[in-house]
Amino acid sequence: MNFTSPRRRFARAAVAGVALTGLLAACGGSGSDSGDSSGSGPVTLPFWGWANGQEAVVKAFNASHEDVQLKYTKVTDQLTMQKQLTNAVKAGNAPCLVQNTAEYVTSWVAEGALADITQYVEGEKDKFNAGSWASAQVQGKLYGVPTSSSPNFTIYRADIFEKYGIEPPATWDDFIAAGKELKKHNIKITNYAGEDPSTLEVLAMQAGAHWYAVDGDSWKVNFQDEGTLKAAEVIQEIIDNDLNSKLSFADYAAVQRNYDKGGTATRQISTWQMAGMVQNFTESFGDWALSPWPTFTGEAPKTPAGTNLTGSVTLVTEQCEHKEQAAEAALWLSTDPGAVKTMASPETGNGVMPALADSNAYVAESISEKLLGNNYEPAQKIVTDSLGTVTTDWTFGPNWTAMFTEMQAGWAKVINKEQKVTDLLAHMQEWTVNDLKSRGISVKG
Repeated sequence: MNFTSPRRRFARAAVAGVALTGLLAACGGSGSDSGDSSGSGPVTLPFWGWANGQEAVVKAFNASHEDVQLKYTKVTDQLTMQKQLTNAVKAGNAPCLVQNTAEYVTSWVAEGALADITQYVEGEKDKFNAGSWASAQVQGKLYGVPTSSSPNFTIYRADIFEKYGIEPPATWDDFIAAGKELKKHNIKITNYAGEDPSTLEVLAMQAGAHWYAVDGDSWKVNFQDEGTLKAAEVIQEIIDNDLNSKLSFADYAAVQRNYDKGGTATRQISTWQMAGMVQNFTESFGDWALSPWPTFTGEAPKTPAGTNLTGSVTLVTEQCEHKEQAAEAALWLSTDPGAVKTMASPETGNGVMPALADSNAYVAESISEKLLGNNYEPAQKIVTDSLGTVTTDWTFGPNWTAMFTEMQAGWAKVINKEQKVTDLLAHMQEWTVNDLKSRGISVKG
């Protein structure tokens, strides 16, 4: 299921719009200019990102702007971005613009790494869906411009399911039952990479969990609430019954070959993962179909909000001397029709759904007819319906980056059956509370 990432109602980033004291550590930052401030010639803004299609979009921006130019650096992936940006901020040479996902915004604000650009972009609010707009906010201030929304659904090998008489799983109970049937034929129903606990995050989110919440002037931490334990039960059963492939995304090509050859039959994804499938597959084009994200039995449809599933933002750093120009460039990247179309396509971009007020117009662009074949038309409704069932009450805490890194180590032990999911959750409860306290952040839990 791994996601190494909502339209009108996207997950609201942690404390968007909440004016409270004591929630974030008192950090500040100033640094050397990260953009070219020479007296002559255009302003040059360094821009770090990892998404396919960004280089083409940057070229289009530079061709249409004389006074401002973007200098693009492609980073390997999201996790590499966290490390490189941390080092750059410490060294005082952070880029002006950074691609990131919504769950890290609060962490970077807490570390003093991001600039408040509210005055430059707040007038453009109506161009974006309300939830995506909130993803770039912390305590009512804007630190970037949203670039994408995050519909979520299941993509599955329709030919394999048909061959063995299996219906697309409507619930997680159905999913486990289908996995047990596929196991008889040496096929795994999903893939849990040992380095990526996003599976636990998104199932907990869907189940109504709240790992972080604002309680008065403090953070409240709970990794053992009812929703999280419900998600843990599903994951544990999949692991205990050996229904997952356990392939690491460190060898991305090998993972894609496994899907292409039918070794693993489903993924819970957003539109952007289709781009990697299209670019790496050779055998299974036309054999895939979409179905809704499985529900918990007896519950209404509900899909996880934008995490590293994709709710992305273009952030402006505090060390950038040209903050206004950077904010305007970020707006262009998210609103220019050509740029949006390039990024929405899995062939030319990253297959991301735009953060614009009307994302439905880009559904056909963001999914691959080559991959889905005869299932392409019905797939569009699956994506559109998903946009209307996205979780809206998930909160990202101020130490999310550190927390997720700690969870990765424990998740690897879970996948290798060295500990239970509930053991990991108990550890994360204690660790997260202690980590927040060590940062001087008020916390309950």
